[in-house]
Amino acid sequence: MAISTKNDERWVLVARITRARGNKGEVAAELFTDFAERLASLPTVYLSRNNSEPSEKRLKKFWIDRNHPGVGIFHFEGCDSINDAEKFRGMEIVLSIEQRVTPPVGQYFVTDLIGCTVFEVPATETKLASPACSLECAPQVLGTVRDVYFSGEAVAGTPLLQVETAQGELLVPLAEDICRRIDVAARRIDVTLPEGLKDVNTQE
Repeated sequence: MAISTKNDERWVLVARITRARGNKGEVAAELFTDFAERLASLPTVYLSRNNSEPSEKRLKKFWIDRNHPGVGIFHFEGCDSINDAEKFRGMEIVLSIEQRVTPPVGQYFVTDLIGCTVFEVPATETKLASPACSLECAPQVLGTVRDVYFSGEAVAGTPLLQVETAQGELLVPLAEDICRRIDVAARRIDVTLPEGLKDVNTQE
C-alpha cells in the first residue's frame, strides 16, 4: 500500500499531528505514507481539522524521527514555540490528489482500492465455447471494496480487502495469487478465491 485515504477524494492524508516536539515550535506526527522522505522537498503542505477545508501552510523543515520510523517531525513557518506548536495538535496533514507520487508496480493507494467492484473469476479459463458453459465461467460480481485492513507494524501479514457482498462482509487477502488483476482506472478487481474462504468469513 502507499497512502492512506481521506474522505474528500481531492486530498490524500499523509500524517496526523500528535503533539508538540521540543521548544522550537516543531510538531511530531504519525505518518500514513510509504513515501515520507519526499515531504522534505515540499515547500508547502495543507492542514485540516475535523474534515474542514484544508489550508496551505509553508514548511520550514521536515525529517523522519530516527528512533521512531513511523513518526515525522514538521516545522512550519511562523511556529516558533511550544504554545505555537500546541495549536496544531490533532490536525491532519494532507496533499492535493495531484501531488501524490506514482506508486511502484504492484502497489496501490488505498483511495484507489476503496470503491472498486470485485469480480470472482475461475482459476482457469475454459476451452469450451458453448453458451451455457461461457455463462457459468464468466466473472461474477462479488461486491464492493469498503476498506483495507492492515496487520500493523509489529505483525507480518497480508492486507485484507473488506468486500461488501450481498451475503455480508467478506475479507479477501490482497495477494497476487488471489487478486489476479487490479485495474484502478476501471475501478475493478478480479479475484480467484481459495476453496472455503467464503465459509471462513461466514463463520466469523
